[in-house]
Amino acid sequence: MTQPSATTLKSTPLHAQHRALGARMVPFAGWDMPVEFSGISLEHMAVRTAGGLFDLSHMGQIEIAGKDALVALQWLTCNDASLLEIGEAQYSALTTPAGTFVDDVQVYRIGSSHFMLVVNAANVDKDVAWIVEHVSHLGDVITLDNSSRYALLALQGPAATDVMKRVAKYDPSGMKYYGFSHGEVAGVRATLSRTGSTGEDGYEVFVPPKQAPVVWNAILEAGQDDGIVPAGLGARDTLRLEAAMRLYGNEINAETTVLEADLERLIAWEKGDFIGRDHLTRQKEAGVARRLIGFEMTDRAIAGHGDPVMIGGQKAGVVTSGAQTPFLEKSIGMAYVPASHAAEGEEFDVEISGQLSRARVVRLPFYTRAKG
Repeated sequence: MTQPSATTLKSTPLHAQHRALGARMVPFAGWDMPVEFSGISLEHMAVRTAGGLFDLSHMGQIEIAGKDALVALQWLTCNDASLLEIGEAQYSALTTPAGTFVDDVQVYRIGSSHFMLVVNAANVDKDVAWIVEHVSHLGDVITLDNSSRYALLALQGPAATDVMKRVAKYDPSGMKYYGFSHGEVAGVRATLSRTGSTGEDGYEVFVPPKQAPVVWNAILEAGQDDGIVPAGLGARDTLRLEAAMRLYGNEINAETTVLEADLERLIAWEKGDFIGRDHLTRQKEAGVARRLIGFEMTDRAIAGHGDPVMIGGQKAGVVTSGAQTPFLEKSIGMAYVPASHAAEGEEFDVEISGQLSRARVVRLPFYTRAKG
């Protein structure tokens, strides 16, 4: 697949800020996005020890509303949206009849019959079409792609709450994990949620696109003495890898089931029917043939996306993500392997640039932040 030319790439409302800060920009999912500002390792370590501010305005926002909106969400997704109170969010997935991923999503309950899904940038059009097609028979449901209404910033790291207290009109420290509320941030009306994909505590801030630079600059200024830095997609990727968060296009896609991705925690078996339930039930009963695992390299080598997993001299799986991570200072990765070789401590080879290097299965996640 060819990347769009620079003239056809979309820009976030913070594009000028990124350029002014000297960010290295790259094409990503049709957008011109910052991959790094001061360096991936430096930004990664800043998030683990203080904080980093990310521009996630390329992500999509799809709103589902109407008297039968909850019925629609229950049919479309594998998690149980009925458990959500207004002001709560959950991690879930849009699933196919085969139990694989249309997309992984964050579901926000805005009202009793009003939900918002935050979806991956490359999947917005596909997700909207899928939702519309599969809720057309369910009654009073409307689906809207409202991505253009939002810019999305993410402040992540141990100092995030202290910094957010200085810029928000209210104290967010009492907000529970996966909770959200509406208010003002830097004098701009915003939706603030205690969510993120770095493994750290933090907040994601939805604001009108035209006001995004005001909020971006205010957060960086308020957090300057705390070590808050602008951070790009490169650090976001190594951070989510340490936290073993699955990435669409790497660990999850239309060919991998929720069970194969070791995400059974997303399946609300007790809620009733949903798209893909029958297949997932049969797969659970029979057992998966392959499973996503975490591994550490025991040889001096760094595995990367697409590298073959070799067992007994034969290709038996594939690396989905891999890196030498700055905080853990280890060469780690995730891969699909036969279920018979998925137990902690199992060893296998990874073919890296034509050479075999040894790896060992380890428990996920690789990194868990200290609580309190």
